[in-house]
Amino acid sequence: MIFHQIGNGGCQSYLLGCPDKCTAILIDPSLAQLDRYRGLLAREGLTLRYVVDTHTHADHFSAARQLKEDFGVPAVMHRESMAPYADLRLDDGDMLIVGDIRLQALHTPGHTSDSLCLLAGDRVFTGDTLHVGGTGRTDLPTGDPDALYDSLFNRLLTLDAEIHVYPGHDYSGRQSSTIGREMAENPRLQKRERQAFIEMMDRLNLSAPQHMTEALRTNMGGGKTVDQLLAEASARVPFMSLSELRARLGERRNDFVILDVRERASYDTAHIPGARNLPRGQLELRVNHDLPDPTLRIVTVCEYGKVSTLAAATLRELGFRRATALDGGMKAWRELDYPVEEGHGSAWVGELSPEI
Repeated sequence: MIFHQIGNGGCQSYLLGCPDKCTAILIDPSLAQLDRYRGLLAREGLTLRYVVDTHTHADHFSAARQLKEDFGVPAVMHRESMAPYADLRLDDGDMLIVGDIRLQALHTPGHTSDSLCLLAGDRVFTGDTLHVGGTGRTDLPTGDPDALYDSLFNRLLTLDAEIHVYPGHDYSGRQSSTIGREMAENPRLQKRERQAFIEMMDRLNLSAPQHMTEALRTNMGGGKTVDQLLAEASARVPFMSLSELRARLGERRNDFVILDVRERASYDTAHIPGARNLPRGQLELRVNHDLPDPTLRIVTVCEYGKVSTLAAATLRELGFRRATALDGGMKAWRELDYPVEEGHGSAWVGELSPEI
């Protein structure tokens, strides 16, 4: 078997490949490691057969949907998963075949209702059901400590003690363990009475994972991450440097507009001399009135350079083919001690029309 464990912070994903049939499966892929997966598949000469999420992740962004689209393979999850992009939904006991590799699905709810583990010969991929030295938490959406007790003590821990455990996260510095070692050494597994285990899980009082709301929104609902939206917008627009814009300030060209897309209060505090203000939230509603000439060269500006990129991409979609975004934002402009104006003065673009 070709085997790669790919770490991304505390998150772990796995590539399993059959060298004879040149096919592979990816388990719990992270969006941050897309290029690495592509490189590994190419280097090993493998064709991707399946991409699997062991559960709906709340702490990182799954790459399953992107890999599905890139490679034309099924995205696999448990049948209770809410992810709309999952094509192949497994029941307990179902098996995936990847060349000579057999992976059996074990439904192990508790961390989430759709949690599953994958048993492949001498190893089991436990997702967030069992960690090295810990277990998945049960205080996030669809978590259930009573169900986790059953999944652990009445399912996973009944496997052969020599089975290797490969978790979806590594918080201990140990990338793998065995069922027997976890039974003997994992602190949470020492609470072997159901009620004692449930009370322990209920008292963990853990902080919410970073990016939890965005991760659940994208992994559960099939939406895009903010970084994805920004990357797509960046690919559709050119940029102008801070120094280039500074040099153009004195040109007074009629076809050149600096468009500040921040809210009015931020614009009034300090803005680039001559800039007009049209907040990003009103752009589509006011663009016909405030920017009637589609041939204008427009440079969008915001505080950090992200909202302005989205605004420039929107303007291009609306037909302003010369729209560009400032590479940076007002924060960087001020740090360079470039000139600014205060108030709205004659540069202010009118308020939202009452007819809209």
